[in-house]
Amino acid sequence: MSQASTLAGVKNVVLVHGGFVDGSGWEGVYHALKKDGYTVAVVQNPTLSLADDVAVTKRTLAAQDGPVILVGHSYGGVVITEAGNDPKVAGLVY
Repeated sequence: MSQASTLAGVKNVVLVHGGFVDGSGWEGVYHALKKDGYTVAVVQNPTLSLADDVAVTKRTLAAQDGPVILVGHSYGGVVITEAGNDPKVAGLVY
């Protein structure tokens, strides 16, 4: 089975922002994904430490119903790499 067919049924997306910004930068992406039928969550990381940001991201993952595509921008890529071992994570997008 190809990875594309494995991910085709994933309808949950969690967006993780980069450093020195907040989740509002994902607004356009959020609305586009929602329009396409995805359930989307935007993580609001405190950006105080990597451990804190990973913990907030993992709490967001825990709140999702089913498998998740985890998306990170810039520093958010570091966060999703650490949080990406969660069993709900079906894929990572950098």
